[in-house]
Amino acid sequence: MNTTPTTRNRKRNRLLIGAATAAFAAALAAGAGYWWLDRDELSQASAEDCRLAQRIVTEAAEISTGPVPDAEKWWRETGDERRAQMQDGYLGAKISRYEGWALETARKSPEAPSAKDVKGLEEEARGHCSDSGVTLSMPPLGS
Repeated sequence: MNTTPTTRNRKRNRLLIGAATAAFAAALAAGAGYWWLDRDELSQASAEDCRLAQRIVTEAAEISTGPVPDAEKWWRETGDERRAQMQDGYLGAKISRYEGWALETARKSPEAPSAKDVKGLEEEARGHCSDSGVTLSMPPLGS
């Protein structure tokens, strides 16, 4: 059987197209695998955001035992500061919840959180700061 140059070219072209298709499929599978593993990871806040969060938490713990007018003023001012300065909105949402809890604790509201609630929030917030080198600590409010 004689193979003509045209037949050899077709075979070579098919091999090249097949190899390129296989490489593309492998790259696509690798990208999908990376996305699948990374999809549930928490956002990672900067060290600056985590230090700001810790300062707010420390102030919140103090204000939760103080007079209600001071707590309300602190809550408004701190919320404005957090929204203006904190880049990680997911961490900001956790800190905002703690700020609100501090205010409710100062008001002696039945909506004040339990120590278990605070511990759960602390764990969630710590996940956002795990790469920053800052360890968030949220003490129980009102103590």
